[in-house]
Amino acid sequence: MIPLHWYLWLSAVVFMVGVAGFLMRRNIIIMFMSIELMLNAVNISLVSFSRYLDDMRGQILVFFIIAVAAAEAAIGLGIIIALFRNKVTAHVDEANEMKG
Repeated sequence: MIPLHWYLWLSAVVFMVGVAGFLMRRNIIIMFMSIELMLNAVNISLVSFSRYLDDMRGQILVFFIIAVAAAEAAIGLGIIIALFRNKVTAHVDEANEMKG
């Protein structure tokens, strides 16, 4: 059996890749994918703790998180498409100019 700390290291690395992608890139689609990476890193740690403790509550919570993430992805992609139709760009800096 794979030790728990390997899963936690994997979760930490995936989370840091998501944070780096969110902070370094200005493309809204890449930022959106980075948020999904961070969410999946949390899911990895929840499942690993659930398996380690022989408790199903963490896995059930991950199931609900994935369902909410699917709804969030649909709404987020709708907002991105609306932004792209108004401004023919997907950069966050230019989306800030829409205020006013």
